[in-house]
Amino acid sequence: MSNQLKSLIYDVISGKGEVRNGEAIQAITNYLRQSQETSTESKGTKYFKEQEKQRLIIYITEQVLWLNDIDFTKYVSEGAEQRVYLRDSVSVLKLNDSIYYESWLDYFYNLLLHNFFFEDTAYNLIGFTIEQEQLFAVVEQQFVEITQTTDLNMVKEFLFANGFQTIKNNDYVNNDLGIIIEDLHDENVLTREGLLYFIDTVFFIKDSFWKGKTNL
Repeated sequence: MSNQLKSLIYDVISGKGEVRNGEAIQAITNYLRQSQETSTESKGTKYFKEQEKQRLIIYITEQVLWLNDIDFTKYVSEGAEQRVYLRDSVSVLKLNDSIYYESWLDYFYNLLLHNFFFEDTAYNLIGFTIEQEQLFAVVEQQFVEITQTTDLNMVKEFLFANGFQTIKNNDYVNNDLGIIIEDLHDENVLTREGLLYFIDTVFFIKDSFWKGKTNL
């Protein structure tokens, strides 16, 4: 079963499989993968990510993905990785500069993984903006109204039932899949009428995920 699930995830990551709101994200990941083939820098260096950013800016401009109509007066909250703004009564906008990731490509993989595992709160990538030379991806997500405080034991039980084990605190790993999911505290997993809603996830792909897979 885990091998079948892993193959489905790989197809989504590689752009061969469908996932909710995945088309725009998959197009960008394909572009960045191709760009990496000609990169002169090693992943993990600030020069690599800067080079990746410049290539991404070219793509955004060509595809007319710049957003100029974000209403910054509708500020809701922010964390280390993103800022949140109310878009309307049913959705929010989240601005993320990929600070948690070594590359923008890893950030987009995170979006695809979130949409695969948590379709009910799937991210919809709607564009990009720049502030003080910092590039931000802008995603839209369903607004979840909280009815009770999240019980983190419920989160743990849910993840355990789906093959994830605790690494530490609110971080989990599924070694069969080769996927890590972090930062699942009670502000990132909300509860509405007894149901869990994962609204902010930080996915990482382990090297073991790629074993036996054709290079993208």
